Amino acid sequence: MAIELKIQVMTLDGIPLGCPDCGTNAFSLDGRGPIDALATVWATCANYHSWEHPMLTVADLRAIDEVRTGRQSAEDIDTFEIVIGGAVLAGVLQPEVTIDDLKRVARDVYWQRIIKPAMRRRKNAAKRALVRPIKNAGRNAVAAAKATALETAWTAQAGGYEPDPDYTPEPVTPCPACGGKGEHRLKTRLHDTTRVRCSVCHGTGEID
Repeated sequence: MAIELKIQVMTLDGIPLGCPDCGTNAFSLDGRGPIDALATVWATCANYHSWEHPMLTVADLRAIDEVRTGRQSAEDIDTFEIVIGGAVLAGVLQPEVTIDDLKRVARDVYWQRIIKPAMRRRKNAAKRALVRPIKNAGRNAVAAAKATALETAWTAQAGGYEPDPDYTPEPVTPCPACGGKGEHRLKTRLHDTTRVRCSVCHGTGEID
């Protein structure tokens, strides 16, 4: 009965065994024949060089297959170690896919390609939404300061004005959006400015 093992690396008493043509450590061992004692073990490397293995028998391949550690989780390494003629033959088998490998791949792909980019897009959108009103608030503050300066200069050139003692101020209706404060406070650490002028009342705190 045939048996095939895929070797990632193999050593004999600590000496690496590889392809005699190219020296690569990765190769497969294939034992075929009606009787294990009469079957021949052929090796084929990753570069498609083939040779008859001089020291291994099908019984040795079955012994390796029986003592291999196998893999249960993605972190496991499939190793083996047997004794042939007093020499220790040890190595690592090429990993076979486990259920845990499939779960890790699905989780990583779902995180890297779907969840993580979506979170990055939302974060960038939130940053842009905060930057726009803060920039507008800065421009509005500069415009308001210029208007106040012009009004002060005009009043000074006109000789000032006398307050009317009979003047009664009109009733004030507070802006429902900002509660009459004329501004909104932002809870953010991304920018130094945490106050934004209310766009409903234009910073007056009143509604006509």
